[in-house]
Amino acid sequence: MIRERAYPVEPWHVRETRLDLDVLAQSESVFALSNGHVGLRGNLDEGEPHGLPGSYLNSFYELRPLPHAEAGYGYPEEGQTVVNVTNGKLIRLLVDDEPFDVRYGELRSHERVLDLRSGTVERKVDWVSPAGRAIRVHSTRLVSFTQRAVAAICYDVEPLDGPARLVIQSGLVANEELPITKADPRVAAALREPLQAEQHISNGGSGLLIHRTKVSGLRIAAAMSHVVDGPPDVVVNTDAFPDWARTTIACVVQPGQRLRVVKFLAYGWSSQRSVPALRDQVGAALAAARFTGWEGLCRDQREYLDTFWDAADVKVEGDPEVQQAVRFGMFHVLQAGARNEMRPIPAKGLTGPGYDGHVFWDTEMFALPVLIYTKPQAAAQVLRWRHATLDLARERARTLGLRGAAFPWRTIRGQECSGYWPAGTAAFHIGADIADATMRYIQVTGDEAFEREVGLELLVETARLWRSLGHHDRHGQFHIDGVTGPDEYTAVFNDNLYTNLMAQRNMLGAAEAAARHPELARSLGVDEEEAASWRDASRAMVVPFDEELGVHQQVEGFTRFQEWDFASTKPEDYPLLLTHPYFDIYRRQVIKQADLVLAMHWRGDAFTNEQKERNFQYYEARTVRDSSLSACTQAVLAAETGHLELAHDYLGEAALIDLHDSHANTSDGVHLAALAGAWIALVAGFGGMRDHDGVLSFAPRLPSRIGRLDFSLLWRGLRLRVSVRPDEVTYFLREGDHEDGSRMELLHHGEPVTVAIGKPVTRPIPEDATVAGPEPQQPPGRAPVRRSYFVSEPE
Repeated sequence: MIRERAYPVEPWHVRETRLDLDVLAQSESVFALSNGHVGLRGNLDEGEPHGLPGSYLNSFYELRPLPHAEAGYGYPEEGQTVVNVTNGKLIRLLVDDEPFDVRYGELRSHERVLDLRSGTVERKVDWVSPAGRAIRVHSTRLVSFTQRAVAAICYDVEPLDGPARLVIQSGLVANEELPITKADPRVAAALREPLQAEQHISNGGSGLLIHRTKVSGLRIAAAMSHVVDGPPDVVVNTDAFPDWARTTIACVVQPGQRLRVVKFLAYGWSSQRSVPALRDQVGAALAAARFTGWEGLCRDQREYLDTFWDAADVKVEGDPEVQQAVRFGMFHVLQAGARNEMRPIPAKGLTGPGYDGHVFWDTEMFALPVLIYTKPQAAAQVLRWRHATLDLARERARTLGLRGAAFPWRTIRGQECSGYWPAGTAAFHIGADIADATMRYIQVTGDEAFEREVGLELLVETARLWRSLGHHDRHGQFHIDGVTGPDEYTAVFNDNLYTNLMAQRNMLGAAEAAARHPELARSLGVDEEEAASWRDASRAMVVPFDEELGVHQQVEGFTRFQEWDFASTKPEDYPLLLTHPYFDIYRRQVIKQADLVLAMHWRGDAFTNEQKERNFQYYEARTVRDSSLSACTQAVLAAETGHLELAHDYLGEAALIDLHDSHANTSDGVHLAALAGAWIALVAGFGGMRDHDGVLSFAPRLPSRIGRLDFSLLWRGLRLRVSVRPDEVTYFLREGDHEDGSRMELLHHGEPVTVAIGKPVTRPIPEDATVAGPEPQQPPGRAPVRRSYFVSEPE
């Protein structure tokens, strides 16, 4: 595990000041670069030592057997796993015949820096070979936001104590040997050397490899080209073989001189395009990269990020560690979605193979809210990908005997890949989550073309699923039985409150969208009777409530379940799913992650303030946070109910999950939803931002250790800047993209406010805004770490 504060606290950088081989895999995830299409783990340039090699293309996968202990009707038979594609990061160096390897010789200094404003990872190394030759290596790596298929590395070497004969070997390598992570031998066999060679080409300082997966039939092309700046007698040649290509650069460099190699990489893949087409595609990408040049790529990268941060930056005064972490998290969310272009955002982005590279529901409920308010076009592309998989979701619904669309719990291409049906098939709430993101995108952007082309059909097909899955009882109440909500420790129960409330919004939203587009709705087979049935089911939706305790029930009967014996549960027993049978977990009052509490965030309009306080107190005492998704939501509701210091503690837990490796699995890739959750905890928690029914509202309040919070968001083509201080908040409108965009209507602690461009409005924070009930109690040993232990100015 990475030690706390492994990286110095800086506002715009993540800096590794020494190389720790024991946490190499974790740092490879932290320093991973991506643009949503190409992802490169932060492996050392020379390739070894490594924790886990990784180069990924969004949605490039291999099929594998999906084992079941006992087969059952409707169980998926194949899984999908992200493939480690051709590695183009490799740049090996030999100094007077000695391979540059940090495990040998003397490593005098080693520093890596992820620059969140330039979008690069920079590495500086001073090394003395076993033979005593001292050199300095300086490399900078980027994955381009502006040229989707392109990555590039600038690699400088200079001798420090005499002339050195340098040989650089820059490679493309397919079918790298990976650490064995799958216990099932059938899975390991499917993923061993998954790429079959189809073509290899070398030409001067360039090389190309084309491969195809054995089962899924996806074709990939990877190409490299080099620009060399060194002594006049430098020699360059390239060799290519089925699984590797290598450009060799050799020369003698004197002290005061340097050898610089700029390596351009291009990737492309397709399930349909031919070998010549892919070859030409990556060739064109390389030509564009070389035309732009290294300096041009760096300039374009900085300009792209300047635009993003101008619209999206969050400033936190008083907790510099969280300040660094929230920007780190937003950078990774941007990397995962910037150029996805009708592809999903996996749970780990393109930073590692965790969860087999699958996308889950947390994309729509955690990552997309950040993008919708900061870079909405990226969110739209993810939802367009969901729409492109509708036929598969309809087919899955038919298999399950349902109407509409049943979206997969986990997938890459769109087919269900979960073999554990209580947490997979039964977690139907993903359909409402997709609908929620769809409605949120439409109301935030006003994108009517999207609603017509994509949104309406997504809402209609998910609404049909709920009307098919649920039923009216003899009293007319509408129930959704036998489902699993976000909390995977309470599986296959009736009337999960989160699911019911989200399905309610889904059906009402579908009926309203159909009314706005009657002709298009009719073309989808929606008539007045069907839309009326959605409204009827919504009005009759059961919302479980315990009248005796005065709290809502996570599922029907939850408050009568046997209590979990927290006092006898040892710290090493967590996470519980690894030490207790699901049978024991499912029937008790123990919660893996915020479920009903999550409903109070996204469906806060369905609860009174008193209910939120009582519910939060009740469920806080039963939530063990065995999921990385929980802390940010608990932060939001802790802030809303006035428990601001607790909210600050949960914010820190979400924001620092990967910089501290607090779940001890950052080696598999960053926790994208939790990182997005840090933004949500600040903006929706301390900023109090909500958008129920298309009304933008704020109820800001700050904990004692944060002196100021500034954030921006986009709303109907306007950029709103919100600056929160302990006793007041200022709303400032920056610009609009349409004629009537000169002003914005919003609510401040329930009070209507009109903000005009260039005319900031300041309002006081009501004195009663931070009044809270008794301090909530967590299960023994499961309280978050107090931020007061860590909040201080950086040295």
